[in-house]
Amino acid sequence: MKTLKLLSILLLSSLLFTSCVVSNDTYIDDTSVSLEQLVTDYDLWYIDYHRTSGTGDIPFVSRAFTLSFLNGRLYANNNIVDIGRTGNGLGILVGNYDTYNGILETNHDLDGYNDFDVHQISSNEIRIYNPRENVNYYLIGYQKNNFDYDKLFYENIEYFLQEYIDWEKTAVTGGTPNAFDDENFLAFTPENITTFYSSQDALGTDVDSIDWDYVGDYKIYDVDGYEDLKVLTLNYDAGDIEEFELSVINDGKISLYHIDSDTTYDFSGRGFIQYLKGGDAKPAVRNSGRKRTKVVREKKIRRNLK
Repeated sequence: MKTLKLLSILLLSSLLFTSCVVSNDTYIDDTSVSLEQLVTDYDLWYIDYHRTSGTGDIPFVSRAFTLSFLNGRLYANNNIVDIGRTGNGLGILVGNYDTYNGILETNHDLDGYNDFDVHQISSNEIRIYNPRENVNYYLIGYQKNNFDYDKLFYENIEYFLQEYIDWEKTAVTGGTPNAFDDENFLAFTPENITTFYSSQDALGTDVDSIDWDYVGDYKIYDVDGYEDLKVLTLNYDAGDIEEFELSVINDGKISLYHIDSDTTYDFSGRGFIQYLKGGDAKPAVRNSGRKRTKVVREKKIRRNLK
């Protein structure tokens, strides 16, 4: 599995890219660069979906985390898991594109034809606008060897959690005994982007045989001052609330630090769900038909500086 790039070189690259972004849509009028050169200058265009504006929707864009344009072919990464490996990093082939008369013309295998006006905001950021749907998407360009994996995982953490059928507890470290010690499996679904399930079945139980004992709502918070940490609350229907610091170890493992008991639980994903061109999942489970929505998170102050 691809481990998150948490080394200083990635952090430096992230800072450099961030510093290039000009706010308030101040456009760069560089007539020396063709539209084809502009969209192909970067291997990956990360879709900063939380900045999306307008009234409509282009399904293949709103399902994707990255888009790539290469020799008339249109690629997309619809999954976070395995990003960097699928399609040699570009994702799956989803259609074709053309840059004709300054217009980005796309022909998606399922969504058909869509045209976009393209505005360059900075050296590595563009805004694409579809007038028919009246929707703007903001894309940030990266080369494959310095893509900001931290940004992808933590900005889209809800969708990452949904990319496995279940998460199995694989390690417990420290802490005092508490009720969550008995929970061995978790599952997060996109039914309303807030539903979770938990089970006390024995570790190693087959994915299809798990009896989901509990259900509830979950919520993820940003942590003030931390880009690589979230707070996860599990609100059980019975009234119990469990709060954790959530960290991503790699694209198949997460760490949940139970704040009240000072216990750290590692969970590993099982049953990877691949989202293909139309948003339906393979294998077909509760997660089929996923569509991204804008997420506005509340912030919390870190309670325990462990």
